Amino acid sequence: MDLGLIGRRALITGASKGIGAATAKSLAAEGCKVHLVSRTARDLEQLVSEISDSFGVEAGYTAADLSQSEQVTALCAAHDSIDILVNNAGAIPAGSIGAVDEAAWREAWDLKVFGYINMCRLMYQNMRARGGVIINIIGVGGERPTPAYAAGAGGNAALMALTRALGGASVRDGVRVVGINPGAIKTDRLINMHKTMAAEKFGNAERWEELFDPEFPPGEPAHIADMVAFLASDRSSNTTGTIITIDGGYCAR
Repeated sequence: MDLGLIGRRALITGASKGIGAATAKSLAAEGCKVHLVSRTARDLEQLVSEISDSFGVEAGYTAADLSQSEQVTALCAAHDSIDILVNNAGAIPAGSIGAVDEAAWREAWDLKVFGYINMCRLMYQNMRARGGVIINIIGVGGERPTPAYAAGAGGNAALMALTRALGGASVRDGVRVVGINPGAIKTDRLINMHKTMAAEKFGNAERWEELFDPEFPPGEPAHIADMVAFLASDRSSNTTGTIITIDGGYCAR
């Protein structure tokens, strides 16, 4: 299926690995020019080289900490003609309300929650004159909250509400805003988060794999990345203000 994305400009945050890296490759495979953002320049440089060689598209990167408002402002000013924004930066730590202290909670929300908010605020204004798509990669913690993921449940729920609030009326400005709630996806973040939960539940972080039902294994980053490409395309032009859940049926069980 031709998604008609050739030549469109996409900016992906949290792009150095996992879902972000897979998304960059999926959009590049559709002919998008991609600009990758994360805090780790070395990983970005390697990925940009790989994308350029594999897909023959224009690719660049910026090493930035999007928990810092001034860095968000500088990034958005330098890339004010982006057609597709994929917000994916940030990992909120697992743990009960007593296990995640205020400093860790605030640090995580500064990057993921306020980072998304600030990127949406500035990029939305950039897109108003010519149209665009904002895709927020959020997480099922906000859809099915659990006490073992208290900070993530609150942060993700806030981003789900933000996505719906913006996307419900954004079409009048020529902008679409949608979200994706990934369930368990095979990434480094998944392993680290489940090690924390295993330590709380079993007293042994190395028993993290026991937290998964073998009948319902984690998904792959490409499952999310390919949905991003579809939602970014005109074939999804009537999709805005909604959240797509990709979790192997977890939230329905």
